[in-house]
Amino acid sequence: MEQISTICAISTPPGRGGIAVIRVSGPAAIDIVQKIWKGKPLTRATSHTAHLGTIIDADGAPLDTAVATIFRQPTSFTGENIVEISVHGSTYIQQQLLHSLLTAGCVMADPGEFTRRAFTNGRLDLAEAEAVADMISASSKAAHRLAIAQLKGRFSTHINHLREQLIEIASLLELELDFSEEDVTFADRRQLRTIAENILATVNRLASTFASGRAIHDGIPVAIVGQPNAGKSSLLNALLNSERAIVSDIPGTTRDTVEDTLDINGHIIRLIDTAGIRHTDDPIENLGIQRALNQAALAHITILLTTPQEIATGSATSIASHVREHLAPNTSLIIAINKSDTVSPHDITDLISQAPIADSTIAISAKTGSNIDTLTQNIINIATAGLPADESLIVTNARHHAALTQASHALSALLTGLGRSSSDEAILTTDLLAEHLREAIHSLANITGDITTDTLLSTIFSKFCVGK
Repeated sequence: MEQISTICAISTPPGRGGIAVIRVSGPAAIDIVQKIWKGKPLTRATSHTAHLGTIIDADGAPLDTAVATIFRQPTSFTGENIVEISVHGSTYIQQQLLHSLLTAGCVMADPGEFTRRAFTNGRLDLAEAEAVADMISASSKAAHRLAIAQLKGRFSTHINHLREQLIEIASLLELELDFSEEDVTFADRRQLRTIAENILATVNRLASTFASGRAIHDGIPVAIVGQPNAGKSSLLNALLNSERAIVSDIPGTTRDTVEDTLDINGHIIRLIDTAGIRHTDDPIENLGIQRALNQAALAHITILLTTPQEIATGSATSIASHVREHLAPNTSLIIAINKSDTVSPHDITDLISQAPIADSTIAISAKTGSNIDTLTQNIINIATAGLPADESLIVTNARHHAALTQASHALSALLTGLGRSSSDEAILTTDLLAEHLREAIHSLANITGDITTDTLLSTIFSKFCVGK
């Protein structure tokens, strides 16, 4: 059997700080740390206890006062013996401590190796391990909530339940193949259709949460588009409550995208101010206009900023039609009628009724701040619309989404092979039906890591930071 090494790495961010934590994991973790330790013998310490002592450097001289926290297998994070050493955050102390550990018998950990060992030793499944990375990278309250929900394992439990249902019916089909010469039927085709339809609906529902889930995880991209002088830069500044973009009455002032982020009620909004969309012979401005349309297509939400005058002349309808041609099917459109402070409340009602059709229409004033809070709330409402109340069932991982899509295709092919309705004879033979079932089961198993390859694991864990 391959000998398992004992690994070490700095687990806290690089550089100088108040404290630094060096993590050691492996069968010899406690014995190796004991070699460079002065204080209560760590080899006799019980699990989940912390001890004050002194770290000795490679030359035998005192390096620093430290706290060593002991976690014994199998109840540690990795399922192995772990020692976490807390020292003062001097870069010199950190490097000398690592040198002492390497001299005493450790090897440097690869990126994500601690979490990979947790997966290998059954402490986490693959989806939960990926949630660890999401937890570390979470930059907002909403992203943190999603990572916590995934880490609790309910998503994995849900996927495993779906897979177990498919395995049960698949086993009956495989039994039919074993007795193919006997011409017997073990799997009720009507029951198979019912199970496949229910699971397909669940899989598709999970997959449909990916766009919104990913937007919440990474920050909701919101593109602000419109004609020149509609007030796009003023709106960006109003949303950010700062002078981020240059505001000018001269058409074509904004020729490239201007981006910034905003935290609204725990959600990160990625605001993108774009060049004004109009007909022009200026090649540089045309390049900016094309970038504006590209940003609208990539955004989760596009705000088309217009004015009362544009609605009255019909140019708002024309520009809305042009923008729609570039939007992706899952991009939501908000019509924001700016400069509402220049018209009466009665006229605002008429303007909203005459505005182009959109997912949401609102009259605002970037100048006075009127309805800016309502606009931001509309952004959040659209971004989270349709998401399940159980945040553990929101898909944020592109690999999970790809696996769900593959499972959906396999189940759709299975249902096609079973015939158009439960009363029809199956179109496909048993061996082909079984193959579609195997593909669906395999795709779901990839999510939790019940079926993996070294290449897949290396790709996933290489994205983790060293020390996690």
